[in-house]
Amino acid sequence: MAIKVLVVDDSSFFRRRVSEIINSDPRLEVIDVAVNGREAVDKAKQLKPDVITMDIEMPVMDGITAVKQIMAAAPTPILMFSSLTHDGAKATLDALDAGAVDFLPKKFEDIARNRDEAVTLLQQRVMQIASRRAFMRRPVAPKPTAAPQTARPTTLTRSSASTAPTQRTPVAQRFKASGKKYQLTAIGCSTGGPVALQNILTKLPMNYPHPILLIQHMPATFTNAFAARLNTLCKITVKEAQDGDVLKPGVAYLAPGGKQMMIDGRPGAARIRILDGGERMNYKPCVDVTFGSASKIYADKVLSMVLTGMGADGREGGRMLKAAGSTIWAQDEESCVVYGMPQAVAKAGISSEDLPLDRIAERMLVEVGMA
Repeated sequence: MAIKVLVVDDSSFFRRRVSEIINSDPRLEVIDVAVNGREAVDKAKQLKPDVITMDIEMPVMDGITAVKQIMAAAPTPILMFSSLTHDGAKATLDALDAGAVDFLPKKFEDIARNRDEAVTLLQQRVMQIASRRAFMRRPVAPKPTAAPQTARPTTLTRSSASTAPTQRTPVAQRFKASGKKYQLTAIGCSTGGPVALQNILTKLPMNYPHPILLIQHMPATFTNAFAARLNTLCKITVKEAQDGDVLKPGVAYLAPGGKQMMIDGRPGAARIRILDGGERMNYKPCVDVTFGSASKIYADKVLSMVLTGMGADGREGGRMLKAAGSTIWAQDEESCVVYGMPQAVAKAGISSEDLPLDRIAERMLVEVGMA
C-alpha cells in the first residue's frame, strides 16, 4: 500500500511540483492538497495521511500554527519546506518546536547537484519519516488523581504525540559509570537531531567537565540560529564553532553548515579547525570527519554518541574512535526519528550501549562522574 501524503502550500506551482515528484514514486501517493494551514488541519483530521509536507508562510493560517494544531488533534509526521535565510531558519526551528519531524529547503537546488538527486532526496525523506507514524499517539490527559506536573518552557522538545512511549519498564535501569576518564564529548546526528540535541543539552549542568562537539547535518544559514537558540535554553554555553576556537569545558561547539569541523593541537590545548566542506563530501558537516579527527588528538578520552539520522555518517568515524579506545553510544531505535545512523553504528558492533533519548543526558552525567 502506498504511503499517503497531504501536500500543503499556498503556491499552486510548488504544490504541483511537489505532487509530481511524490507521485512519480509508486510507493508514494498524494491523496490531496491544501492551500493554507486551516485547510491542512481539517484535511489531516479527515484524510489521516501518513505524511504531510508543509509550507511555513501561508495565508489564513501559517504552517507553524497548523503544525501545533495537527499534532494536538491528529498527530502526523510533518516535513516542513523553508527558505534558507536567517528568518527561514528561525521559523523552521519554531516548526520543529511545534512538532514537525524534519525540513527541506524550498529551492531543491540548494541541497542537490541536479534534479534527479533532488527528486530522490524528497522521496526518500517522505518514506523515512512515514515510519514515525506508528509512534504518533495522541497525548493522554492525566487522571484527576495524578500529581500535578510542573510547567516547562516551550522548547524544541517533541510533543508527546510524536515521541516514543516514555514508560519502557516499570523500574528505570540504574546506570553505572565505566570508570573511564574523558577529556572530550562528541555528538553526531541528522534527521530529528535538533530536537534530540536540545533534549540532551538542556539537562547538562553549567560545570559540565569537558568541551562538547556537535555535528548536526544542517544548512549553513541554519547552524548559527540553532546554536543561538540552544544557548538561550541551556546552562552550558553553546556556540557555532569558528576556526581557531580553543576548546573549553562546559562549552558546546556546533559545526557550521557547509563546512567541516576538525580538531588540531593536543588535549588541554586543542583548537577547532573549520575547513571547506569539499565537493565530494555527502555531508557538510560530516560526523565521520570530526570523529576521526577527535580520535587522533584525544585517542581513548572521547565520550561519543550517534543520534537519530538518515544514512550511516558516524560509522567510520566511530570505528576510528573505538579503535583508539574511546566510548561510542547509539540512540535506540524506538526514540529515533530515523534509525539510520545509530543503526549503522550498532550493526557494526561499534556502540557499547543503545540508549533512549530521554535518558542519554542522565547516562552522560553518570559516566563523567557528575551523578
